[in-house]
Amino acid sequence: MRIIAGTARSIPLETPPGLDTRPTTDRIKETLFNMLQFEIVARPFLDLFAGSGAMGLEAVSRGASFAFLVDMGRAQADCIRKNIARCHFEDRTRLIQKDVLAALKDIAQSMQPGSPVVFMDPPYDKGLEFPVLKKLQELFILDEESLVVVETSLKGDLSPAEAYGYRIIKEKKYKNQKHVFLEPRKKEENP
Repeated sequence: MRIIAGTARSIPLETPPGLDTRPTTDRIKETLFNMLQFEIVARPFLDLFAGSGAMGLEAVSRGASFAFLVDMGRAQADCIRKNIARCHFEDRTRLIQKDVLAALKDIAQSMQPGSPVVFMDPPYDKGLEFPVLKKLQELFILDEESLVVVETSLKGDLSPAEAYGYRIIKEKKYKNQKHVFLEPRKKEENP
């Protein structure tokens, strides 16, 4: 696994040991960031359930203004620290080793200006994305220009996110998983 493009291009990244983390393959990461290339520039990026931090670091390499990398696992946090140092992104990233919902409170207090792009890759098919989507809205982290991408299994159904003020704008399916793109509904769209 490596940084694919941008200022840290080709820097190899570590992955946490064990089977608790499913690193997004370089091919899928490249496909996703090709779709996001104009969305992330000069905007904050939240990498939730970050694992190795590869997604947030890729975003910074490609021009995101700042990345919050969130994972509560010790092995994952150690791996993320090493990868931040390898990329020399200490001044453009912040590792938060907490539960995602608690971390979002910290992020809300220190968020830089700009419409954030949020990527989350929670354990599949456990419904963990829904409390996160709700908390993002409750804490006013998102605005009408924000974008949320959720990685989930092929059978994952994110239509319940509409109840939290989102609309699904597209899905990109791969062999074993998919990315679901959501945006906050505009105020005039809310019931």
